Amino acid sequence: MKSICLNRFQWLRGLAVLLLMAVPGAGAMAQSSPAQLDEHRYERGLKALQALDKEAAQGVLTSLKEIAPEMGRFIIEFAYGDIHSRPGLDVKSRQVATVAALTALGNAAPQLRFHLGAALNAGVTPRELIEVIYVTTVFAGFPAGLNSVFEAKAVFAEHGKAVAPAAPLSGDRRSRGLAALETTSKGAGQAVLDGLKDIAPEMGAFIIDFSYGDIIARKTLPPKWKEIAMICAAVAKGTMKPQLKVHIRAGLNVELSRGEIIELMYQMAVYAGFPAGINGIFAAQEVFAEQT
Repeated sequence: MKSICLNRFQWLRGLAVLLLMAVPGAGAMAQSSPAQLDEHRYERGLKALQALDKEAAQGVLTSLKEIAPEMGRFIIEFAYGDIHSRPGLDVKSRQVATVAALTALGNAAPQLRFHLGAALNAGVTPRELIEVIYVTTVFAGFPAGLNSVFEAKAVFAEHGKAVAPAAPLSGDRRSRGLAALETTSKGAGQAVLDGLKDIAPEMGAFIIDFSYGDIIARKTLPPKWKEIAMICAAVAKGTMKPQLKVHIRAGLNVELSRGEIIELMYQMAVYAGFPAGINGIFAAQEVFAEQT
């Protein structure tokens, strides 16, 4: 019993540390009053939100004023003041991460619509956003991907944007797929085929030929953004720890830093919830420990 209580205490203490780490300037908290800190967070968050969509900042507050005014403040102070304003991840990457997560969740169309527009405002192109949706479809399924494509269609029309043609693929699917997998997860291609050959060899072929050969081998997105989309889709779904660890390793292989990966988990706490973000952090911790 003593051991169980101690483990719970250690877990709670660790959670407190994680939450404290998520707040910029946490070391200076003792020097500022709670009221001062809240005002700084609000101002910082409002500025970050307005940078993505000036009208939306007021829209958030206005739409919630009559029923849950605190929610509007929570969004601005925490989601934007504490998380989006952090320097550890650039604005475009944050929007790629968020669009992937909201696509994977499949139940947040208004928020997905906002972040598709915010991504355009941040400089992500329509073609890049469609490619993010393709990559996320591998993890979340075609219904989620189709719903996201239709939201994107509406957003692009509102912004007067067209989707540029995709870069053509060359070679056969199997060769492309094996090459794409080798780039991020060295030696894994044949292991995928071998691991499934006794029970579902077609599944191994689908993974190599379709997931990697048709989707991940596509050239528009930088490798880092592909892995950001896959990491965030896996975190948001919440049931993919083995696949999440694969793509955390792959992210490191395409020069996502450990700090950037942890920032993605903070971002996911906003959009998929704290349990998803914390589980993502623990998965990353296991991968990092393997590589020390």
